[in-house]
Amino acid sequence: MTELQARGLIHDSTDAVVLGARLDSSPIGLYVGFDPTADSLHVGHLLGQVTLRRFQIAGHRPFPLAGGATGMVGDPSGRSDERNLLAGDVLRHNIARITTQLEKLLDFSKGPTQATLVNNADWTEPMSALDFLRDVGKHITVNQMMAKESVKNRLQSEHGLSYTEFSYMLLQANDFRHLCSVHDVEMQMGGSDQWGNITAGIDLIRKTLSRSAFGATWPLVTKSDGTKFGKTADGAIWLDADRTSPFQFRQFWMQITDADAAKFLFQFSLMSLEEIRSCIATHSNSPEKRHAQRTLADEMTLLVHGSSAAQTAAAAAEVLFGADPTLAQRDVFEVVATEVENLAITRADLDDTVAILVRCGLAISNSDARRSLQQKALRANGVVIDDQNSLAKTALLHDRYILIRKGKTTYRLLDLGR
Repeated sequence: MTELQARGLIHDSTDAVVLGARLDSSPIGLYVGFDPTADSLHVGHLLGQVTLRRFQIAGHRPFPLAGGATGMVGDPSGRSDERNLLAGDVLRHNIARITTQLEKLLDFSKGPTQATLVNNADWTEPMSALDFLRDVGKHITVNQMMAKESVKNRLQSEHGLSYTEFSYMLLQANDFRHLCSVHDVEMQMGGSDQWGNITAGIDLIRKTLSRSAFGATWPLVTKSDGTKFGKTADGAIWLDADRTSPFQFRQFWMQITDADAAKFLFQFSLMSLEEIRSCIATHSNSPEKRHAQRTLADEMTLLVHGSSAAQTAAAAAEVLFGADPTLAQRDVFEVVATEVENLAITRADLDDTVAILVRCGLAISNSDARRSLQQKALRANGVVIDDQNSLAKTALLHDRYILIRKGKTTYRLLDLGR
């Protein structure tokens, strides 16, 4: 508990002293829920996954929950309007996809800390409406629900709150009760907007199982400028490589500010507090090297996409930020080809460097291309090009590629095919 507080990961919790003592006494089962509102989780969900992993490393039993039932309803917490309801086949597809992502960060091998993936549709769908009202609804008063911040906020909004969404709190409370009863799960964690849902579950467990349960939330993750974490001009940063490539995922972390890098290292990294402080100190000595961002980007990409993808993404980034391209492997150039504009050409095309520069958009005209050549403003595979025959003289990388750089960050990749 002390370490979670030191990392800035506690916003609300049940009695901190009692919870801390419980965590120190013996392993505990805890869960974090992930609703399948899309066919991929995004970095906004990553803190929940990392938190479960953190507890597992500390000897506890994590239960990631895929919300097959709650995903059909939509959580009103943190929203000003109602989510679109998903069709059953879409929901099942989404669950299958995010299940794979949930399995990546946790250890599911047999043992005392084995992770257990659960889907709340398994115990919610068999319940009749009457059973749900009798076994759950009877124990939570409307007064309690109306007092929750998420409910009050929506009631005051122009969109109001549907009965469907109003029932979400009861569904989540029942999830906690079921996991407590069947799997001995004693703790639920989530974002700060989940506090009302978590405490409803704790109340339900107390009333129906005569047991104590615990809850804690982490603060809403935002950037230092107040903007939403995990969003860019192009949209969300997804965990699915088909939606956000490992290269772009890594670049998201590389591009955060120094202040955010320090904050997110504490919240997201699995390194010890001492290692993080050392990393930040190293960064402070030479901030231009972006040591903190690089450390965080490498670790997060490794966790989400695996060792091979993380190494290739890092190598591709090095190439696109000035490293010697002749040292890069073929798979690195395949990544580069997806991240920069590329042009398919033939060997005969290489005889006219000027025409190639115009075709690939590095010059607006033949005269502009010649001027760039005269100014030696262009490099092909790391070597300055300065005349019309330069590209014909350039040694191909992997018998296929020529990477042209103009200035420091403008690239085009010429691809002569296999």
